[in-house]
Amino acid sequence: MGDRSLRECVDDLERTGQLVRIEAEIDPHLEAAEIQRRVYAAGGPALFFARVKGCRFPMVSNLFGTIDRARYLFRDTLLLVQRLVDLKLDPLRALQHPLQAARTIPAAWAMQPKLVRSGPVLAHETSVSQLPQLVCWPDDGGAFVTLPAVYTEDVTRPGWRSSNLGMYRIQLSGGQYQPDRQVGLHYQLHRGIGVHHTQALRNGKPFRVNIFVGGPPALPLAAVMPLPEGLSELTFAGALGGRRVRMIRQPGALPIAADADFCITGTVDPTLVLPEGPFGDHLGYYSLAHDFPVLNVEKVTHRAGAIWPFTVVGRPPQEDTTFGQLIHEITGSAIPQVLPGVKAVHAVDAAGVHPLLLTIGSERYTPYADAGRPQELLTQANAILGQGQLSLAKYLLIVNEADDPSLGIHDISAFLRHLLERADWTRDLHFQTRTTIDTLDYSGDGLNAGSKVVIAACGPKRRDLPTEIPGDLTLPDGWRNPRLCLPGILAVELGSRASNLKSQTTLNAQLSSLISSLPTLISSLSMLHSFPLIVVVDDSEFAAASLNNFLWVTFTRSNPAADVHGFGSFVENKHWGCRGPLVIDARLKPHYAPPLIEDPAVTQRVDRLAAAGGPLQGLF
Repeated sequence: MGDRSLRECVDDLERTGQLVRIEAEIDPHLEAAEIQRRVYAAGGPALFFARVKGCRFPMVSNLFGTIDRARYLFRDTLLLVQRLVDLKLDPLRALQHPLQAARTIPAAWAMQPKLVRSGPVLAHETSVSQLPQLVCWPDDGGAFVTLPAVYTEDVTRPGWRSSNLGMYRIQLSGGQYQPDRQVGLHYQLHRGIGVHHTQALRNGKPFRVNIFVGGPPALPLAAVMPLPEGLSELTFAGALGGRRVRMIRQPGALPIAADADFCITGTVDPTLVLPEGPFGDHLGYYSLAHDFPVLNVEKVTHRAGAIWPFTVVGRPPQEDTTFGQLIHEITGSAIPQVLPGVKAVHAVDAAGVHPLLLTIGSERYTPYADAGRPQELLTQANAILGQGQLSLAKYLLIVNEADDPSLGIHDISAFLRHLLERADWTRDLHFQTRTTIDTLDYSGDGLNAGSKVVIAACGPKRRDLPTEIPGDLTLPDGWRNPRLCLPGILAVELGSRASNLKSQTTLNAQLSSLISSLPTLISSLSMLHSFPLIVVVDDSEFAAASLNNFLWVTFTRSNPAADVHGFGSFVENKHWGCRGPLVIDARLKPHYAPPLIEDPAVTQRVDRLAAAGGPLQGLF
């Protein structure tokens, strides 16, 4: 059975050598976060911070820091939950495999929450200012909760069955919030809490919110599960934890997770929004301050011996990468059932998750048709862009399984090579303009506003990709420092490095002018034509240094409709294409949020703690 509480989880990991206790006093302002980032990068253990500066509550991080540790936490239930997902999607399978179905009965029973009258989380009261004030990045706007489970219900259908448990950003301090009385509540597009908030406003009813911190490790994992709207995450928390989630009944209020370590209870003020942020986020940049709802805090309770769990978000990979891996293991088999013809989908973590989606689809219905022209792949791509958070993808790359049945969705280099060998830029680019993108993505032209492109490639191989830069390559004036990122992909710099201070209009005009002048430079054009994809960057050495660097720079720093160009471009019946290489402008633009950089003084302090004889020696 899964752990009943966070304390049980910590004790279990410490007993099995998967957690290290740090007795030295650690500052929650930047120091704890930098330690967490370094230990995660080293594949290290979970961390228990026994003494937190300015706070009486201990903290724990990196619980999900490796996929093996995450699997260990759910070792008794993971396989059962996977079977439950399969059987729920295919009832006939239960009839065909009754023994397997019978084995899922314990998990199915655990999916029903258990209503109780009291629980450990109500043992003591405190205030927001007494909670750990975790600040992860130097320019963060205040202290944040980074591993919450936020509980809401539909006011038109009260009760847990129509509830939502989501992981949304909570700002505890800073900005214009009244200390101890208000906290910020940030949620993005396509999140269940937004539906509940809208229903409360429409019906003129108070929008109540409970924020759970800590508790069984199944709670935070369930909070990030991409479940269909209307299906409560409490059901998954029970299945993952191997026991029914205990919820305390509250007359006239929302139920509270009995075994959580902390609960912040309050009501959203329907007349008030305040700037929330800035906050260092998972794309690797700050999300800037924007108006978001405000929670009027009514009560903060905690259990005896409460522990404050936290994580750090930033340029991936970070600990939330493990969440993505585990979710894929649990729900990956559901993709073909939910999206017929789609074999696999991979939201690329190194590119910030939402900016880049790789997909393997299938051309099933027209075996007699032109095998080289995407047809059903486009239908499948549109279906994917209609699915909840998948709809936030900016670049959706889809290929045909039959062209290479051995192609793996997680082998990113091989996938890109396969696609570039087959892509026809006159035909295979399909744009959506003036649409929605991730709230945290600043490459567009406003909050939640940007564009998308589907690249659908299939059929026989069209070209061989160069694996090195020709020694006699001569670039035209203004182009410099070519570097090979991957086969067929060239990174180049354009103009001076100060060019990122220019306006978006100036940058676009500069790039368009240089591209349009290339046909007069026959030798340069013929050499560049062997590279189907050219990425214009601020620092080509950095972009080409690793696959992760290439993915991060290219797909977080470009907005398809504004930043995709091409040699020999044309518009035909409102379809845009190009006859030569595709060019993506992935330079930083003036309106972008700044990338995340550590505080040098904190870095030096953590270096000293990690030196020989220090409390962090050997952890990274």
